[in-house]
Formats: sequence, structure tokens, C-alpha cells
Amino acid sequence: MHNDIEQQKNIRHLLQQVVFKRASQTAKNPYSKKTFEQLSQCHTAQIGMHRMQCEDANCGHTHYQYHNCGNRHCPNCGGQRRDQWIEDKTSELLPTAYYHVVFTVPHELNSLTMGNRKAMFDLLFEAGSYTLLQLAKDKKWLGATPGIISILHTWGQQLSFHPHVHCIVSGGGVKEEKWVTEKRKKNNYLFPKVVLEKVYKAYYLKRIHAMLRKNELQVQDKRELENVLNDLQFKHWNVYAKRPFGGALQVLEYLGRYTHKVAITTHRIRKIDVAKNEITFRYKDYHQRGNKEEQQELTITIDEFIRRYEQHILPKRYTKIRHYGYLKNYKRTQRLQQLFVLLKLPPPPPKIHIPIRQRILEKAGKDIMLCPVCKHAKMKIEATYRKGVLVKTFDEEVNKAPPV
Repeated sequence: MHNDIEQQKNIRHLLQQVVFKRASQTAKNPYSKKTFEQLSQCHTAQIGMHRMQCEDANCGHTHYQYHNCGNRHCPNCGGQRRDQWIEDKTSELLPTAYYHVVFTVPHELNSLTMGNRKAMFDLLFEAGSYTLLQLAKDKKWLGATPGIISILHTWGQQLSFHPHVHCIVSGGGVKEEKWVTEKRKKNNYLFPKVVLEKVYKAYYLKRIHAMLRKNELQVQDKRELENVLNDLQFKHWNVYAKRPFGGALQVLEYLGRYTHKVAITTHRIRKIDVAKNEITFRYKDYHQRGNKEEQQELTITIDEFIRRYEQHILPKRYTKIRHYGYLKNYKRTQRLQQLFVLLKLPPPPPKIHIPIRQRILEKAGKDIMLCPVCKHAKMKIEATYRKGVLVKTFDEEVNKAPPV
């Protein structure tokens, strides 16, 4: 156990100080360069730190608490925001079946997507939500508007570029301020998979042709792309659609692993060999699902790892989590309150921000403000530094307001 913790610390250190630092120096894109720079400085004096001191004068222990970078592409950050997100979404769940639907894009469109990331990611969200909402309107399947949470992922297990959208979809829905229950007796499927794929493919191709006509996409050879799109009409477009075995909460927790992270966590990285310029990480081979060969390891050069990782840096301020149907952002809180009343449920609990100190105490049983030396007094913030420069002090006597 101790060795595993030390190994993870070493991997995180090398990932920051070797891999991400090199990436910040070699990246050509200014935004990627800035992102890698922040990742390489996470939990270092460059980002900032607090000088902490024990309140017990007889102890007087002092140490530094380094700040995280807070960048959503950082494999070390986002854990607290993820937990908060899962709790917030869990409070919005209703007593109905929920389904996990994944919309993918044929690999023939990867180059086009890479060159038009924002427009093509938007189209992926649009086509997926359109498909679900249109089919849900049909009385044969539901005849109402469901609630949908959509989350963009851009990676495969080997860090390849594989854009797809995960959706959590309610089995029931709302129509004219009334709740419509799910129509499948066993709740084993939402819509027929063949119908999902057909509607999704037709809408996606229709919209991409329209975008080409309006010159909304940067394309080198429009005629060649049109030939590719014509061929894709006759190709199978895979849509994953199943009811999760453990319910909606299971999917929320599964997707929550990457709602506030990107591509890979440090736990999947097995080794970083600086001398050989190699990095080894674990991945799942889904062709071997259920077999012991499912867990595989891949070794690539550090430079190739950087190239793959950079593919998953999202456009600046891009919204990767979106809501549709009765969960759309506009008046969502008010609409959910009405639904809880309609379904005769206790009112949804208020969304409370839990401080990081409390979260770590609950999860790890560790009070980060307790002095690690005397074990009874609290640590207090004495000063804050950024890039090694003192920017603020917390001396009670110095900062105390003068008497009125």
C-alpha cells in the first residue's frame, strides 16, 4: 500500500515536471501551450501556496499548502468538483427508469472534426439530442419530453481521437405539465436501436451537408468530403443504448470520473521512463471484454503521449456538459420543483456547496486543517504567495479593522 502511494506520487511528479513541462515548451498552439504550462505547475509554488502555522504557540509547526491549477484538463484536479456535480445531479433524479445512450461519429470524419472542433462537437450534441427528443415525442415510444444529460468525451482507451457523447435519458417525461410514465414494461430498452441509428445518421448527414453549403466548415477538398459523406450513408453508425444495471446513479458515477478531467488519470499510468523516453499505461481492450486479456498495457514515446493528449484539449470555454428536455437550463430548478410536487415527492434537497476540508474528512477520515505534529490544534493561514512572491498576510493584529 505504501509502495503504491509512493509510486503514484513519483508518476504524478514525472508527468508534471517531465511530460507536461516538455509539452509546454514544444506545443505550437498558444492555448495548448498555456494549458500544459498550468498542468506542469499544479501544486507548485508557481501556482501559489499558503504558509500554514499551528495555532498552539507551544507547537508552532509551519508548513506550506500548495494550490492546484484548477484546469479542467489536469489529471490531478477536479475531484472535488466531480463529487459536487454527482451530488447535484443525483438530487435531480426522479422515480423513473434511466437509460445510457452513446452517440459516436464514424472515424472517417475524425480529420474534419479535428479541423472544426467547436462546430463538429456542437453538431454531435445537436444530432444526439434531436434524435432522443424526436423519438420521445412519438406516442409509440413515450409521447412526452424526457430529461437528458449529455457529456462530451473525445478519447478512446488508448488516447486516440474518438469523439462521442454520453447521454443519461429518463424513461418517463413531461407533456402539458403532466408526467408520462415509461411505456416499456420491463424497461429493458428506451427506443429500438435500429431506429435510433437511422434517425441520428439521417439528421447528422443532413446538417453537415447544410453546413458545407453555408461554408461553415474549413475543408481542403469539398468534393472529396462529399464523396465520403455519400459513402457514410450506407455505413452502419453505432449507437450504444442500454438501461444501466445499477440505475442512473451508476452512470452518473461512471461519467463523473471524467466530467472534470480529460483523457487519462494517473492511476492508469504504470511507468514513465525518462531515460528511454517512454510512458506505459493501462487500457481496456473491449474486443476482449470479459476475458483476462481485457486489461492491456501500451508503451509509447513521451512525445507521442503528448501528441495524443493534446488532441483532447477542448476549445477555450467550451461547454462539455449540456442538458435538454425537462432538464434544460432555462428555469430548470422551478420545473423540477413542479415535477416533485406533481409526483407527490418530498421537495428536492437544496444544493449545498461542501467545503473541501469537509469532503476530505468524510472520504479519507483526514482533517487537512489539523496540525500533523501536535495532533490537536488547528493550522491557520499566515500568508499567501504566488510565484514565490508574498501577496497577502493574515496577521490578525495587522489586518484588524480600527475601532469605530
